[in-house]
Amino acid sequence: MRRTLAAASCLGLALSGCGEKRAVQAAVPPPVRPSEVGIASWYGHPYHGRPAASGEIYDMEQFTAAHRTLPFGTMVRVFDLDNDQTVDVRINDRGPFAGDRIIDLSHAAARAIGLIGPGTARVRLEVLASPASLTPGYFAVQVGAFQYRPNAERLRAEMEAHYGAARIVVRTGDPVLWRVLVGRAATPEDAATLAGRISAGENGRLGQAFVVRDDVIQTASATPSI
Repeated sequence: MRRTLAAASCLGLALSGCGEKRAVQAAVPPPVRPSEVGIASWYGHPYHGRPAASGEIYDMEQFTAAHRTLPFGTMVRVFDLDNDQTVDVRINDRGPFAGDRIIDLSHAAARAIGLIGPGTARVRLEVLASPASLTPGYFAVQVGAFQYRPNAERLRAEMEAHYGAARIVVRTGDPVLWRVLVGRAATPEDAATLAGRISAGENGRLGQAFVVRDDVIQTASATPSI
């Protein structure tokens, strides 16, 4: 009888233990999906058929987009906060490089959420998936983008004198843009600190200094593919 009770007691403890393990596993929270709110725009010609920053040929009828810092291959859901439309895109380019915009959609993606007419819209971005193989990136501060190279050269020299390393990166297209980047940080937070220093030091003269992912060092000495 004692053996029976002992066995029953052990069985009860075993079942209780298993139940506790299942409860702990169920309580694990799902992964957090980073989000970002700002202005979306779109782009098509003259960039259609030209190399994107990722190296692939930009096709404005594919569901892709340009973002300043997200790794190439990241899948993003774009929520239009004005009309509640959504579209999923893959990041394959860098931009936008103006104002408070946070993403440049392809023509196809913009059409899907009714963005063609108004041109811009308030959106929220949600990261759906990151690329399977992620190469660690670096981050810099973009302080200007020029169609006239000598203007970019002057600003680069000025930034280098005040804030250390500065260089020019070519953005192919029609017209070509000469982008001036300052610094090279291991994290976007470090780059944001530098952006704050530059904005404060220049008293708003440069407009908006913002953080960009520095995928490949392509200096002005390189021949742009145009």
